[in-house]
Amino acid sequence: MRYFFEIAYHGKNYHGWQSQDNALGVQTVVEKVLRQLFRNEELTIVGSGRTDTGVHCRQQFFHSDIEKSFDPEQLARRMNAFLPGDIAIRSIKAVRPEASARYAATERTYEYVITRVKDPLRQGLSFFYRKPANVQTLNRASALLLGMHDFQCFSKVHTDVDHFRCDVKYAHWTEKDDLLIFRITANRFLRGMVRAVVGTLLDVGSGKITMEEFKAILHSRDRRKAGMNVPAEGLFLVRVKYPRRIFVN
Repeated sequence: MRYFFEIAYHGKNYHGWQSQDNALGVQTVVEKVLRQLFRNEELTIVGSGRTDTGVHCRQQFFHSDIEKSFDPEQLARRMNAFLPGDIAIRSIKAVRPEASARYAATERTYEYVITRVKDPLRQGLSFFYRKPANVQTLNRASALLLGMHDFQCFSKVHTDVDHFRCDVKYAHWTEKDDLLIFRITANRFLRGMVRAVVGTLLDVGSGKITMEEFKAILHSRDRRKAGMNVPAEGLFLVRVKYPRRIFVN
């Protein structure tokens, strides 16, 4: 039977989601716990996508094929008892055997959190940005991201993808007290894309570049022309959406 596991984690101690030979990924930690609980060294998991080193996650999914029957709520409790405090399983649901956590996802949503005052209680969970940034300008520039575009200018170089086209469905900044929050939804994201988008938008909002220059960057397909990658500590994967038909119940 194939199951989707909903997971959340604090990314500070991990080199992203993916298992790696020379660094600790969230996937490695979770697989180890599942193998211990089911006494199955062959058990593997497939995530809905990668996250960069230090990125946080409020909602992500992975799937695994498990032969033994079990109670999903009880397994979630047992996994959480074994997992470290910075990783949590939120739910476990049965899905159709062909459903893939990676390929069945129709939308992914990220948030980037900026604090405009130095706040020790938000250290590691936000980016302290000292410059003034005009929210109206930020949102005018963000509107240019909507739709299907080639986003190679915001992608890490030497990345293994067939193409750089993404369909951005939502991109908007909001202010909440001393926080500035950017939320973006798309069918897929390139490696480092959101952090490069935020860094370039901040250049527009702070007046470092003009709206016309931002448009030129969008069409350039050249990462060197875009802005900095903002720190990973402010980035959260907050939602992954799937069609209802893939779930068994």
